[in-house]
Amino acid sequence: QVQLVESGGGLVQAGGSLRLSCAASIVTFSIYKMAWYRQVPGKQRELVAEITRTGITNYADSVEGRFTISRDNAKTLSLQMNSLKPEDTAVYYCSAHGPRDYWGQGTQVTVSS
Repeated sequence: QVQLVESGGGLVQAGGSLRLSCAASIVTFSIYKMAWYRQVPGKQRELVAEITRTGITNYADSVEGRFTISRDNAKTLSLQMNSLKPEDTAVYYCSAHGPRDYWGQGTQVTVSS
């Protein structure tokens, strides 16, 4: 059974940093495009950052230069978030996109002003 398990969320002051991790139990992890999305209540889920199987990255304009997405051979996806702002407050989801799509359960990130 495929699982994506996020960790690393929490409460941080504006200007601070957090690192999110996603442990993926996908046998063919290397062929999947991986991504982080976020969602605020009442709004659509939005793409934060994505990374292809070859390491090409893409970021939302709102996080460009502050967030860094990475993946490793241990089937872990990470999101380093620096210079956090209150508007970054959301539930963050790890996702895998390939022959099938998979989603994690989400982790809450709260940035206080």
